[in-house]
Amino acid sequence: MHMMMSILAQAAPGGGANPTAGSFLPFALMAGMVVFILLTSRSQKKREKRDRDNMHASMSKNDRVLTIGGVVGTIMSIKDEEVVLKVDESTNTKMTFRKTAVQQIISDDTATLGNK
Repeated sequence: MHMMMSILAQAAPGGGANPTAGSFLPFALMAGMVVFILLTSRSQKKREKRDRDNMHASMSKNDRVLTIGGVVGTIMSIKDEEVVLKVDESTNTKMTFRKTAVQQIISDDTATLGNK
């Protein structure tokens, strides 16, 4: 152990160099990475929220939608924060959901991909 310490002491930069400056660099790099990750995460969340808000604003009567719970239905009416979905054609069953429960609007292209 003593021999390893003496080898490390010899390998350390000599002269008047500040030994704490070398140990500060890894912490500065880690802090920079954390800031970068936080900024990119925040911008991604903003983009997802904007896309979700645009989707909710574009919903209209007779659109087929998928909720976050997996319920597929056709929009019968839209109120301020709620949508009424017809979920069963044969019994004319309707369910009311919050707009935020709608995960995606199902287009004909999406429906055919799901059936393959």
